[in-house]
Amino acid sequence: MGVLYTEQLQIGYDERVIVQNLNLSVPEGKITALIGANGSGKSTILKTMARMLKASQGTVYLDGRSIQKQSTKEVAKQLAILPQNPTAPEGLTVSELVAYGRFPYQRGFGTLTREDKDIIRWSIDVTGMGEFADRPVDQLSGGQRQRAWIALALAQQTDILFLDEPTTFLDMAHQLEVLKLLEKLNTEQKRTILMVVHDLNHASRYAHHIVAIKKGTVISEGSPGEVMTPEVLREVFGIEADIVSDPRTGAPLCLPFELAVAR
Repeated sequence: MGVLYTEQLQIGYDERVIVQNLNLSVPEGKITALIGANGSGKSTILKTMARMLKASQGTVYLDGRSIQKQSTKEVAKQLAILPQNPTAPEGLTVSELVAYGRFPYQRGFGTLTREDKDIIRWSIDVTGMGEFADRPVDQLSGGQRQRAWIALALAQQTDILFLDEPTTFLDMAHQLEVLKLLEKLNTEQKRTILMVVHDLNHASRYAHHIVAIKKGTVISEGSPGEVMTPEVLREVFGIEADIVSDPRTGAPLCLPFELAVAR
């Protein structure tokens, strides 16, 4: 088992069950991508594993203990999450935003220590946001905003980072900018990253481990080569696709060409 895993997890809203009997382990020190059609339960799984949602049954284990039995500050020191489309208060600067990442470590009136300030500065620098430190977040481009939020997550100094579709609504250049940053964080700092990914070729290129979800159930998981197959894509997405090898990386590329015929 990895440092983060679920046992017989069931998640639902009101009387509707979204996820049932989920047993999922996140490989430590790797990038894992959750893929699946819209409404398949990917974001619901991510939020529940991060304790943003409560499971109706089963358990999420973080460092060998139930995540529900740990305090908010305990969890925030181990796991940081970047939700989809986060928004900052108008006029809040990048430095002020990133400073929120030090909340789990603050006591009393929450005064920032020298160590806090050093970590905030490091988080801003490592995400390439140094020149924008004093600029309001709402005045940044999409890619810059996303990097500012990642800097906030990094300031928590956690070994695990969750991201819910971090490249949504970004143009191609900004998508690559964010994905390259995540790759760097994993390679150089061994961060364990779990992200919901919409683009299958991004998942294949940047993730070591892929989990394909359909109606809250794991259909396939493993390396990109094991999951990115015509059979899995047909079942999970209802498409017919050719799989070719990326000439640069050797990773499988998905080339969809028509809808699968229902059988």
